[in-house]
Amino acid sequence: MTNSKPLVGQAFPKITLSRLGGGTVELGTPANGHDWQMIVIYRGKHCPICTRYLTELEEIAPELSRIGVDVVAASADPEDRATHQAGEAGVSFPIGIGLGVGEMQTLGLYVSNPRSAEETDRPFAEPGLFVVNGAGELQVVDISNAPFARPALSSMLMGLNFIKNPANNYPVRGTHHDNI
Repeated sequence: MTNSKPLVGQAFPKITLSRLGGGTVELGTPANGHDWQMIVIYRGKHCPICTRYLTELEEIAPELSRIGVDVVAASADPEDRATHQAGEAGVSFPIGIGLGVGEMQTLGLYVSNPRSAEETDRPFAEPGLFVVNGAGELQVVDISNAPFARPALSSMLMGLNFIKNPANNYPVRGTHHDNI
């Protein structure tokens, strides 16, 4: 089996998406004076767990910003569906829209087909969370194949506070890639 997922400690792939509300968002490139970026890939408007997760992310985004972590989210949803969900979740951070299957595969995400037309009209990514460090390398990754299996955002905040403290000299973990 080959591993097509981005590997921790290596350069994170640059992916540019249309940004909800106009412009673009670049996954893997921190913005607004931040040196790190947290990227949350969510399933889309059809997923109520995603809406709750985006709401929780909005709640901790100011703390992440305080420690230099830019927050972005992205899904395969088109603008109308993403607008509805972003409004419901009350998010203010950038949201990338129209994530394509090829981009999902580049990120090593699990991709699902809709169960019905009522769910959505396109393949969508299952949840993924990536943290890109100041060197542009993948520092932390969590990829799931189910909507209910995601890292607790409070734990992510606690961990990033620790990792980003220079006194802790915490390395990227999981970098032994010889037999992957």
